[in-house]
Amino acid sequence: MLAAAMLLTACEKDEAKHEPGVPMTMSGFLPATGGHGTSILINGSNFSNDTADVEVTVNGKKLRVIGSSLNQIMAVVPKRCGSGKVTVKIAGKEVASSADFNYIFTRTVTTFAGNGTAGYANGKGEDAMFNFNGVDWYRGGGIAIDKSGNVYVTDVGNYCIRKIDPEGVVTTFAGTNSQGDADGTGQAARFNLLYGLAIDKDGNLFTADPGSWKIKKVTPLGVVTTYLTAATAPWLVTVNKQTNELYYTTCDWNGGIYRVPSQGVQSTILEPLSYPAGLAFDSKGDLFFASAGEHAIYKLTKDTWAMSLFAGTKGAPGYANGAAAEAKFANPYGISIDADDNILVAGNGTWNGIDNADQSIRLVDGTTGAVSTYAGSNNYGYMDAINESASFRGPLGVAAGDNGVSYVIDKNNNRIRKIVSE
Repeated sequence: MLAAAMLLTACEKDEAKHEPGVPMTMSGFLPATGGHGTSILINGSNFSNDTADVEVTVNGKKLRVIGSSLNQIMAVVPKRCGSGKVTVKIAGKEVASSADFNYIFTRTVTTFAGNGTAGYANGKGEDAMFNFNGVDWYRGGGIAIDKSGNVYVTDVGNYCIRKIDPEGVVTTFAGTNSQGDADGTGQAARFNLLYGLAIDKDGNLFTADPGSWKIKKVTPLGVVTTYLTAATAPWLVTVNKQTNELYYTTCDWNGGIYRVPSQGVQSTILEPLSYPAGLAFDSKGDLFFASAGEHAIYKLTKDTWAMSLFAGTKGAPGYANGAAAEAKFANPYGISIDADDNILVAGNGTWNGIDNADQSIRLVDGTTGAVSTYAGSNNYGYMDAINESASFRGPLGVAAGDNGVSYVIDKNNNRIRKIVSE
């Protein structure tokens, strides 16, 4: 408040103007750290006393300029800004800070749907019921978001795909709580053991059913057909949005990654692998997967499929953040890649979701591989809260949506959790 008052006073008294032929300078800014809504005071020379002339960015994101003089600028940090240099641009000239502004995200975890009890009920929010852990060895973990913001999940214990609209209203989209194996429309279809789930650019869902060794396609109208009778039991699936091709993993000690270029056709990308689980493509076409057996995240380079360790310490389970080679995971399972090519990892793929060092959603920087905690911690529990104060009981699947919103299958809480990152 004091800084803002000083700046406004300076603006009132300053009758000089920006000189186009003279370089701008930036001597520094305060504060160095903050979240959205933080006001940054930038000090320098040859700025402008007209805020309309001034453009300020951090990490390429525009800030709202609320005051300006020749020597100071006050600007407000927007939501989801990220960290980076502070840049001032006036009349085609640009100057950047030597240091980064360190943006602190606030990640708010709430309960989106489900009431904690394993069961089968449609309804809004906590009136709904899912069966993610009615049998403790269920994995499941399939979750996807369509362009309208609807969330789809594989409800493994109820043998169906559930749909949750943006308001949290849960309905049954395909199948019903009766086990089987039959194509059909909506609740006339039957599934055996629903695990993975992915969505293509046309809004079609693909779900892996290791109980029948099949991958089923579900259209936006709920029409279910067999897309592939697989050579191995499919667990988790993804779609390469560049090609609309399907890929799947078989998650066992001698597992692999497989490509499905068209209906009924498959080829092997890589095998054997130690319990490969969730997989996802980034915007460049590189494929990333979680190795639950090796407790690490791997990268397969586009076209060549050359494999490299991207983040985590191979063969050393634990819970540690840090640089790519220093970080530790413990049975990582579901993954999703956001619009900035960062990887979200659902940290607990153990058979019962209980005995595991990691009960969180982790964030892997898509460029450096650096690992941080996105939400939750190594504590097993149930708490709607902010950042690491929130808690999960066996986070199994994660889907990154637009505008910093993501969703989590919280297995042993029988709930879908929502994370808003700002």
